[in-house]
Amino acid sequence: MPTSRRFPLPVAAATAALLLPLAACSSSNGSGASGDAQRLRVVMAFPPAQAMSPYGDDAVTLSRLAVIEGLTTLDRNGAAGPALATSWKQDNPTTWTFTLRDAVFQDGAKVDADAVVRSLTAAGKASPLPRVLSDTALTATATGTDTVRIVTKAEDPLLPQRLANPSLTILSAGAYGNGKVNPAGHATGPFTLAGVNGAVSATLERNADYWGDKAKAPGVDVTFAADGTARANALRTKAVDVAEYVPIAQASLLGDPYVHEFPSARTNGLSLNTEHGVFADPAMRAAAREAIDSEALVDGVYEGRADTAKGLLGPGIPWAAGKRTAPTGRTPSASREEVAKTKEIVLATYTNRPELPEVATLVQQQLEKRGFTVKQVVRDYAQMEADALAGKYDAFIQARNTLLDTADPVSYLSSDFTCDGSFNISQLCDRNVDAAVDKAASLRATDARHGAEMTAEAAVLGADALVPLVHERFVQGYDEARVEGVALDPMERTLITADTRIG
Repeated sequence: MPTSRRFPLPVAAATAALLLPLAACSSSNGSGASGDAQRLRVVMAFPPAQAMSPYGDDAVTLSRLAVIEGLTTLDRNGAAGPALATSWKQDNPTTWTFTLRDAVFQDGAKVDADAVVRSLTAAGKASPLPRVLSDTALTATATGTDTVRIVTKAEDPLLPQRLANPSLTILSAGAYGNGKVNPAGHATGPFTLAGVNGAVSATLERNADYWGDKAKAPGVDVTFAADGTARANALRTKAVDVAEYVPIAQASLLGDPYVHEFPSARTNGLSLNTEHGVFADPAMRAAAREAIDSEALVDGVYEGRADTAKGLLGPGIPWAAGKRTAPTGRTPSASREEVAKTKEIVLATYTNRPELPEVATLVQQQLEKRGFTVKQVVRDYAQMEADALAGKYDAFIQARNTLLDTADPVSYLSSDFTCDGSFNISQLCDRNVDAAVDKAASLRATDARHGAEMTAEAAVLGADALVPLVHERFVQGYDEARVEGVALDPMERTLITADTRIG
């Protein structure tokens, strides 16, 4: 396991490195052609980690670039609306029927029931399993050319929202082969993924056969840059039109016309390894929790552009505060003297979100003040995810969107904190937590489910599996006088849309 922190390139060098793929993209599309000036240039924070597979975090990138679609989509309130399905009905507690719209894939194949069955079946067999399926199993069957029956293992009131998840995108038969899934040219969104240059860049072209309103931009030239300062500097120098996730430290330098701040459903937390090492002892986890000063993080790192941590669910989920209950079952914390006797702990985080290394430094100081001996590991997220999921770190700082999977926190609670959860970085396996999450998942009435979710939150916080650090606000960068139609989505599923264009 690497132990040295990876420092970013100097700003000038990082920005220069960013400009090279952008120049290549421009020249590849015929510099000087009438449509070139209208092409969007976008820099994204997270390079592809799974070769653009829809079964991991790359699916979110594809969704944010308007390449892929599912049967449903979500509105601002998290309610399911039509996408590739025009309507649906619940036949019985575990069975639903979806009716498809008249549409074609980007390769010309028809969107039909067989394609839906193929895509949902492939997602259910993927390894690792997409997080959105960590708490359920789906069986899809064609009941006609344009109708699909979907049966869930247990009653699933959130199935329409679940099917809007980017990992459950619908692709044509051409996407599947040799044990891999390639969405390039085989999806249905307003933009077609025309080419991918590893983890460096990608090219999108307008999908002329899109079933909805056609994209207003002729294409998008995408560059991936984990260095946040380089992203902000590329926007400042007009090398890009849209910069994803502007670092807090750069926001005031860019100025109001370029900075667009909005509330999010993202909580930055300190996951503690409950299975191995120092934090297998709940008294040590309690000591770590007591060491954390959220207000110092908000003021010292986020310059006030974040909210102090109140729980797993923050201000981006307005109903949570009114239903929050006190954590249950907490173990008294170990004394400073007991903490000082423990072995060194490894605290890890990633560079893709530029504030996190700074957060890690301040958290390290707070833990050391309590008596812990701490070693940091900071790298690109793509290099860390597998080790984090395998429990190879004692503590891991991550920024987690609590509504990303189904627009309801129950999926987040299940994937991150249950025994069989597919994204359980804390390695938590607690029967009280599992029971609380199962109860929340079984409730159809929204208000009752929300109350049960807060009971589950109290159980997770009581186990000290995760120490909430701050609730993020998002900052996206673009020149509002020049660029129109950028989506500011608290759930992070959309950024570039059919309406995004050079004004």
